[in-house]
Amino acid sequence: MHRQRALFAIHIAAVLFGLTGIFGKLIEGDALAITAGRAGFASAVLYAAMRWGGVPLRHNMGRRHLAVLALASIMLAIHWATFFVSVKIAGVAVATLGFASFPAFITLIERIVFKERASRTEWLILALVTTGLVLVTPSFDFRNHATIGLAWAILSGLTFALFTVINRRAASSIPAQQVACWENLFVFILTLPFGWASLGTLGALDWLWLAILGIACTALSHYLMVSSLMALNARSAGIVIALEPVYAIVFAALLFGQYPSLRMVLGGVLMVGAIIWAGLRQASARKTA
Repeated sequence: MHRQRALFAIHIAAVLFGLTGIFGKLIEGDALAITAGRAGFASAVLYAAMRWGGVPLRHNMGRRHLAVLALASIMLAIHWATFFVSVKIAGVAVATLGFASFPAFITLIERIVFKERASRTEWLILALVTTGLVLVTPSFDFRNHATIGLAWAILSGLTFALFTVINRRAASSIPAQQVACWENLFVFILTLPFGWASLGTLGALDWLWLAILGIACTALSHYLMVSSLMALNARSAGIVIALEPVYAIVFAALLFGQYPSLRMVLGGVLMVGAIIWAGLRQASARKTA
């Protein structure tokens, strides 16, 4: 893939990631039903792609790999479900910005669990993200629905950070497409019993949105991101993916009239800026290693 095509692909992936909250808002179902449906469509498409490419589902998969993927899938299921709960309660902008706190949680988890020292710059990035979250918080009163929604979004960010750390530490030897297929399959199995009743009440349009969410915003976006990394370095990809909250907020404003306040915009700028800075530092560290 040429660099220009790779840049186009990673931007499309970021747009699709940004649309996740939009479809979560559009689908008239509960969070667990949306999570189960999304994972079901995504795992089916990923499995079909693997079959077409001649890659067996169990290729180089041992019990340890399956156990790790199952644990990661639990985190992924909680991440998706809590994110959609936040979207339903507080709207797309608040949910997306709350979820964007996950890089700060990754820093804390690696410091606490793996005893990895965080540099002063990393603590500064953590402080910027925290300050951004304070500015994004609509009110410090938990009787405020938007504040409750933000709390769900922060939980979504925490579980996504745990999911990322588990994948990074234990599943790095497995091809990304295979990892994604297994994890979506596990999420589908985990959440279907809880979302089954709500899935049965969905209308035809809801199923269309759910299919697009699973196929385009999950399976296709993952494929585009992985493919783009064949021609782009981590720095370029990270900067583009960090724009996901921006795309989500723009879509929410255009489609639902959910315009963020100036305070929320300032908080978002701090958080997105910190995420981009963190991505630039990681890329620079890999380059000099």
